[in-house]
Amino acid sequence: MKLKVTVDGKVYEVEVEVAPEPTPVLPTFIVQSAAAAVPAGSGAGGSCISGGAEEDLDEAKVCRSPISGIVVKSNVRLGQTIEPGDLLFVLEAMKMETEVTAPVAGKVAQVKVNKGDSVKSGQVVLVWA
Repeated sequence: MKLKVTVDGKVYEVEVEVAPEPTPVLPTFIVQSAAAAVPAGSGAGGSCISGGAEEDLDEAKVCRSPISGIVVKSNVRLGQTIEPGDLLFVLEAMKMETEVTAPVAGKVAQVKVNKGDSVKSGQVVLVWA
């Protein structure tokens, strides 16, 4: 590309080569919960997290919300058998969806939230037997 540049009243014609800008690379973050790790590249959003005592529940048998948000999908029902990695809920926060997956196998004993419910980070959303 040719440009005209004026320096101290003198006009210079210069040829400039424009290099393409490098494509920005966004950093990758792997978030692991206290209850279970999500392997990189698995596509899973998150698993149940541990939290404070609520109703004297056995922490090994509860699923807590990893984020505050809205339940946009509930993939479980009372009595259902779940396996590690099974999709339990999809939560939405700031227009981003987070999949909540089962960290262990079990049988659903209580579903504490429904589609459309607001949840807080650490809130119990599921109890299994």
